[in-house]
Amino acid sequence: MDITPHVNIVSPQFKVNPFPFLAGLRTSQSVYRTTLPDNTPVWLITRYEDVAALLKDERFVKNRRTGLTEEQLRKMHWTPPMFRPLERNMLDLDPPDHTRLRALVHKAFSPNLIGQMRDRIQALADELLDGVARKGQMDLINDYALPLPMTIITEILGVPTSDRHKFHKWSQVLVSLSSPNVPLRVIPSVWMFIRYLRRFIRNRRRDLRDDLTSALIQAEEAGDKLSEDELLAMVFLLLIAGHETTVNLIGTGMLALLEHPDQMDRLRQNPSLIKTAVEELLRYASPVFMSTERHAREDLNIQGVTIPRGGMTLGVIGSANRDETVFANPDVLDIAREPNKHLSFGQGIHFCVGAPLARLEAQIAINTLLRRMPDLHLSVTPDTLRWRPSMFLRGLETLPTSFGVTVPVKNQ
Repeated sequence: MDITPHVNIVSPQFKVNPFPFLAGLRTSQSVYRTTLPDNTPVWLITRYEDVAALLKDERFVKNRRTGLTEEQLRKMHWTPPMFRPLERNMLDLDPPDHTRLRALVHKAFSPNLIGQMRDRIQALADELLDGVARKGQMDLINDYALPLPMTIITEILGVPTSDRHKFHKWSQVLVSLSSPNVPLRVIPSVWMFIRYLRRFIRNRRRDLRDDLTSALIQAEEAGDKLSEDELLAMVFLLLIAGHETTVNLIGTGMLALLEHPDQMDRLRQNPSLIKTAVEELLRYASPVFMSTERHAREDLNIQGVTIPRGGMTLGVIGSANRDETVFANPDVLDIAREPNKHLSFGQGIHFCVGAPLARLEAQIAINTLLRRMPDLHLSVTPDTLRWRPSMFLRGLETLPTSFGVTVPVKNQ
C-alpha cells in the first residue's frame, strides 16, 4: 500500500532538501509511482543498483515513439511542428541513430582536446573575478558560475558570445519544464531560439571557421553527414547541456563548501584535492538530479513493481548518489572521498559526452575562487536561497556572497 505523501518532484520547494524523502523511498518504495504536475504518470527508481541498471537497460528506450503502443501514440500530447526537428538530438534517440550522432561529436570533447583549453578557462575565471573584485560582493551564479561555462561552450561552437544572455534566457525556460509535454508558454522562447540557430547555421555554412559547428557541417562518419534537423538539434543540445549542468555544479558545489567550512578550508589549504573534491560535489549536490526520461519497451518488473509498456521512468541520480549500501556516510561531504562511483554523468551509451569539460571547468572555477577570495562567505541565510524548478536539474536561482579580500592574479 502506498503510504508515501505525494510531492511535486519538479518544484523549487522539493529541491531545497529532497534527500530525507528519497532515503525513505529507498527503504520502503524504491520504485515509486507518482505524477508530474500535468498528471503524467512517472516511475521513480531510487536505489543505486537499479538506477545504474536502468541507464544501461535496452528494454527502456529514449525515443518514446518507438516504445509506446498504437493507442498510447494516439493519446500523446500534440507537439508543435517547430519542435519536431529538436527530437533528432542524440539525447532522445536510440541506436543506431544515437551511435552515429555521438560519433560525430565525441572527438571534440576528448580529454586531450579539453585539456588544451585549460589556459583559456583559467584566464576567463580570473577575468570574471577581476570584474567583481572591488565590489565586495557578487551573485556567484550570475557573475561567475553562469558566464564561465556559457562563454566556453559558445566559443567551442563558434556562436557569438555576445548573445549568451539570450541563450540562457531561452534555455532557462526549457530546463524549468515540469514535464516532457510542451506547454504553450514555452513556444515563443523555443521559436526564437530555433530561428536564431537556423540563421547562425546558415551563415556558418557560407563562412566555415575553426569551430565545432563548422566541423559538424563538414563531418562525415562512415559516409554519413548530419541532416539539417540533426545539425540544428545538436547545436541546440550542446548549447543548453554545455552550460546549464556546469552552472549548477559550480553553484551548488560552492554552496555545499560554504555550508561546510571545514571542507572548504581543507581544499583551500590543499588545492591538489580539487579532482576528488569535484567528484564529491557531483555526488553530494547532484546538479543533474534525475536522468532524462526512458520509456519501457514492454511490461517490466523492477523490485516487485510493474512498469507498463510505454511507462515513463526516471532514475533519481540524487538518490542513487546517497545510497547507503554503496557510499559510507552518504550524507557527509568528504572532499577526499575515494572510491566515488557517483552516477552524475550517467552510465552506458548516454554517458555525458561533455564530462571532461564540465570537470575541468569546475576544478578551475572552484580552486580559483578559493585562492583569490579567501574570506568568501554567504551574504544571506541558506533557507532564503531560491531553487530553480526543473524536472532533471537541481540548481540555484542566485547565490549572494560577500568578500573583503581579493588576491590579485599577479600575486599568485
